Amino acid sequence: MSRLIVLLVSAMLVSGCSPTGQESDTSKLVHDVFETERAFAGTMASRDHGAFTTFLSDEAVFFLGDTPLHGKAEVSAGWKHYYEKADAPFSWEPEKVEVLGSGTLALSTGPVHDPGGTLIGTFTSIWRMEESGRWRIVFDKGNPVCE
Repeated sequence: MSRLIVLLVSAMLVSGCSPTGQESDTSKLVHDVFETERAFAGTMASRDHGAFTTFLSDEAVFFLGDTPLHGKAEVSAGWKHYYEKADAPFSWEPEKVEVLGSGTLALSTGPVHDPGGTLIGTFTSIWRMEESGRWRIVFDKGNPVCE
């Protein structure tokens, strides 16, 4: 039995698959998704709806409450009102990011705050690495804070 384990571990090392290999391979991707999510959130702070739209996948699905918005154009139109006033109605920041070992999909999640800094919810977003080499958001759902 121990010989079998040694053979399996050796095969993994030779093939480039090690228990820490995936972590080191995805750590840069995790960093990139954190930075992408922060830049995405920055569009709200800078009041730049046009920049917001550049982060959306053509297939994006965003939930406004229980209502899904489908596609880049519908999501962009559905979020436009959040960008119309001088002050942002909310802000968000990624707290946790996970990336698939394949490097093709990522999940980001974190808190949502009102303008005064009060926690009002959380968000969860799914990002996809597109052919252009850019992360674009494909799913987004916010949830209010439970009382």
